[in-house]
Amino acid sequence: MACNRYLPVVMFENGKLSCSLQTNLFKVTNNFDFDKKIIRRGTQSMKWDVPDGDDVIPMWVADMDFQAAPAIRRALAERVSHGVFGYELVPESYYQAIVSWFKRRHDWTIDRNWIIYTSGVVPATSAAIKALTLPGDNVLVQSPAYNCFFSSIRNQGCQILETSLRPDGDSFVMDWDDFEAKCALEKTTVFLLCNPHNPTGRVWTAEELSHMNDICLRHGVKVVSDEIHCELVMPGYRFTPFASVSEECRDNSVILNSPSKSFNIAGLQIANIICRNDEWRRRIDRVINIFEVCDVNPFGPVALEAAYNESEDWLDALNAYIFDNYSFLKDTLRRELPQLGVTRLEGTYLVWVNTASLGLPSDVIADRLLRDGRVMVSAGTMYGEKDGRDYIRLNIACPRATLEEGLRRIAATLKPLAK
Repeated sequence: MACNRYLPVVMFENGKLSCSLQTNLFKVTNNFDFDKKIIRRGTQSMKWDVPDGDDVIPMWVADMDFQAAPAIRRALAERVSHGVFGYELVPESYYQAIVSWFKRRHDWTIDRNWIIYTSGVVPATSAAIKALTLPGDNVLVQSPAYNCFFSSIRNQGCQILETSLRPDGDSFVMDWDDFEAKCALEKTTVFLLCNPHNPTGRVWTAEELSHMNDICLRHGVKVVSDEIHCELVMPGYRFTPFASVSEECRDNSVILNSPSKSFNIAGLQIANIICRNDEWRRRIDRVINIFEVCDVNPFGPVALEAAYNESEDWLDALNAYIFDNYSFLKDTLRRELPQLGVTRLEGTYLVWVNTASLGLPSDVIADRLLRDGRVMVSAGTMYGEKDGRDYIRLNIACPRATLEEGLRRIAATLKPLAK
């Protein structure tokens, strides 16, 4: 797989990350200043302007505080300079950028005709559920689960069915017996997979994905895989697209992805649904049109092409920086709050922290951190009342100085509870 060609060599020089991407054919070195602090408060930022007060450090919603890759910014500036922003035709080069990226980066061969573009992965999730279920059907999720999964399922008139991920050391694993029992229920028709998993940070292996599909096929369950975090993978781990595992996985799945999380362009509203099954794709396309999310703005396709065609080096440097932030967080909490458990981060930039030792539910802890520490985190109960009760989720995709101050405030606020 192409991602294995890259061996990042990371150094810090004058406050800047230097990431040399070495292959057996060439060496490319780029400098990207992820330590640069970008003022976002006052820019109508959901992350920075929603919290009450201008002294709050937001470590909650999943967007990054880094500028987009230089190639993306250049492409958007060129598009803006044209000055006319009418209805958008998505060009053939858009599809070719997707096909080339996933073949090069993940050894996944996609037929251009399998791709349906839309405005976001959440609308895509709702469309896939609507197209592949009947009202009253069960949609199975891995709990704790991304909170929008719950609303997408309910909004389509379906029932949420949870299979709890099982803590295993500093990580999580599938409870295969429970997963099969839930798939075997007559009303279970769709398994909504999160790959990589939000909020636990698991990057599912090819073997795990294959086993999931084997169970689903035994019980007639279709797989819808949200792969929006697919490019955010830490050293030592490999992202595997569900549909790339085998022909059986390809033919029993609908894949949802977007460059929005990995390249920090969520506000540009672009995502893709990739589906090999002609009948499922026809039904999904029909729902996309019924939902009226079949058009995209003039900037999303431009940004996607610049991301996939010109920004791979920036992405590799970003992942190295996030991993270093994660290491810093682990060291800080081990020193300041050893009572907390830090889940191993395999993918995403979202760290799942066990706060059970503090003796309070996570929503109470999150409220106290906001009130007393002036730092905003996500309460684990957002991702499952039972499986998230003892966790908080921290977004570490920010300059080191912001992370350091946020962790200082968290430690100062929670230390009295840990005694």
